[in-house]
Amino acid sequence: MLKEFKAFIMRGNVVDLAVAVILGAAFGAIINSLVTDIITPAILNPALKAAHVDNIAELRAFGTTVVKDGKEVVEGGILYGAFLAKVINFLVIAFCLFLVVKLMNKALHLRKKEEAETPPAPAEPSNEEKLLMEIRDLLKNR
Repeated sequence: MLKEFKAFIMRGNVVDLAVAVILGAAFGAIINSLVTDIITPAILNPALKAAHVDNIAELRAFGTTVVKDGKEVVEGGILYGAFLAKVINFLVIAFCLFLVVKLMNKALHLRKKEEAETPPAPAEPSNEEKLLMEIRDLLKNR
């Protein structure tokens, strides 16, 4: 049973899937950083400041206003800002994956085009042809 499990784990598909999951998690972290550290401050922060919001996830609807430590804070309600942040994150990830797949397809197309342009190697002579060439060479040497 242990031998079968080892054979199953070491199959190419399982290893490829494990690598893909790990790379996907790393790629997700990069995209999350892109959205939270670059896109949100550069594009969304001016709009959020105009709406007097410090963080997009704090956008709420139908919440109750409570005064805490001399500041008005909205509690409860629908957190549509958190949803918008996730949608933006998804769109950036989808666009980045689109670009990666497009580049991969282009590279694959160029590779196939190069392979098609190179002429195939000449076919090796058959056994009969080899024998005939040997006979010819022997007759020449006589």
